[in-house]
Amino acid sequence: MNAVWIDEAPAAADTTANSLKIERETHKLEKRLCREVGKAIVDYNMIEEGDKVMVCVSGGKDSYALLDILLKLKARAPIHFDIVAVNLDQKQPGFPEEVLPKYLSDLGVDFHIENQDTYSIVKRVIPEGKTTCGLCSRLRRGILYRVADELGATKVALGHHRDDMLQTFFLNMFFAGKLKSMPPKLVSDDGKHVVIRPLAYVAEKDTVRWAQHREFPIIPCTLCGSQENLQRKQVGEMLREWDKKYPGRVENMFTALQNVVPSHLLDGTQHDFKGLKATGVADDDGDKAFDTPSFDLLSQAPSALRIVQG
Repeated sequence: MNAVWIDEAPAAADTTANSLKIERETHKLEKRLCREVGKAIVDYNMIEEGDKVMVCVSGGKDSYALLDILLKLKARAPIHFDIVAVNLDQKQPGFPEEVLPKYLSDLGVDFHIENQDTYSIVKRVIPEGKTTCGLCSRLRRGILYRVADELGATKVALGHHRDDMLQTFFLNMFFAGKLKSMPPKLVSDDGKHVVIRPLAYVAEKDTVRWAQHREFPIIPCTLCGSQENLQRKQVGEMLREWDKKYPGRVENMFTALQNVVPSHLLDGTQHDFKGLKATGVADDDGDKAFDTPSFDLLSQAPSALRIVQG
């Protein structure tokens, strides 16, 4: 899954130094995307022999990138799996319904367009100015699970990336009082579907660059995409600011989601604090109760909270 290939024409003799640099950077980006998606697939056993993967394509940069990279990996994978692209046309006013069918047809990938007027339902139920994401997501999820059944898909692939997972973590922590994120792989609520997020290790800035390079026909969303004051957007801005001011911090936070120590949190359902007894046996992971922390996060917290609160 981590194989790298080169499919580029030789540079012309008169190619400028700048164009050569862009070409090299683009090639490095492609290799990185394929490597990170391949690693996520292997780490979480996302795709198996004989799978039919339903890739949900919304018309946004991330789902385009997901489909694009999965098709590249499929051609070189050590196993056989099929891909079918699915778009849910929610009948938003002005939605260019011809764009995705043409793009997918030209790509030569199997696809299905599902037509369901969820836009009218959301606009009727949700008061003007209120967040539409919750209801829209539930409606969309139910429809896509039904389509997965009808198409015989064994996996449902979504285009959420690393930044989406971190944003969800902070949203849950700040506003729901939970340490919870988006998992890279899960079973749906009804127990019938396995949902995967192959872009789990991919940074959003890389999907932005890849979308620009591939010139995907981006289709803006007039529901969630038009809401400027969403808490998710505020948290996203916080993460981008941190990434700019403190290089490496975002990567460390994402790594932390993969290195959870329940004994050093406070959830009694994840660790038996009540039954804890001294054993007389040294523990390398034990609490260093009197050690001074070697990092200082508290001094940075107020600015972070100000960004979130707006």
